[in-house]
Amino acid sequence: MILDLASLNSVRAFAQTFLASEPRLDILINNAGVFTTGQTADGFDMAFQVNHLGHFLLTHLLLDRLKRCAPSRIVILSSSVHFLGKIDFRTIHKPGKGLWKMLTSYNSSKLANMLHARELANRLEGNNVTCYAVHPGSVRTELGRSFPRWVFRVFGFMKRFRRDCNAGAQTSIYCATEEGIESLSGRYFVDCRPKVPWPQARDDQVAKKLWEFSERLLGLTT
Repeated sequence: MILDLASLNSVRAFAQTFLASEPRLDILINNAGVFTTGQTADGFDMAFQVNHLGHFLLTHLLLDRLKRCAPSRIVILSSSVHFLGKIDFRTIHKPGKGLWKMLTSYNSSKLANMLHARELANRLEGNNVTCYAVHPGSVRTELGRSFPRWVFRVFGFMKRFRRDCNAGAQTSIYCATEEGIESLSGRYFVDCRPKVPWPQARDDQVAKKLWEFSERLLGLTT
């Protein structure tokens, strides 16, 4: 099914079609991501919308079905670079240009993923729906296809140390299927084990504020 996270209309159309055609939803893995600059058709920073805001809306639209099919799970892919992220509500959603903007937007969107999972777990308590934030490791994908060529020349040697996609998927699969980890809802997982994230990813006040901020941007609240 077609789903373009850079278009909020596409997210809504996908959810409507899915809910009309599929009676069950047991596992939702918010896996897509971009490492680039630019502006979406909705006027937001590309990385912020694709990596966080689009997934936030998708999860919101599918949440009732997940609750109806409980026990069910939500996995949100983040990254270890969340430690470089910053939630600045004045600028995080605004598009920009240049390599520095590309780096800061990506890092901040990954921190947003962490905080989304944390607040979502709090709100889902007692519903038998659990969620987990995941760092898949450094994986050989096309995530960096927007990098300038000199970046590939300088850091090309690192490619040999990256995981293939099968290895990179293991922690997501673990969090989606492993029995007995329900009490760890909202936690951060690396290499199929829970790990304590950086302090800014454990700030419940910022997590709640980001949730409300995301709702306002999406028009989910008045």
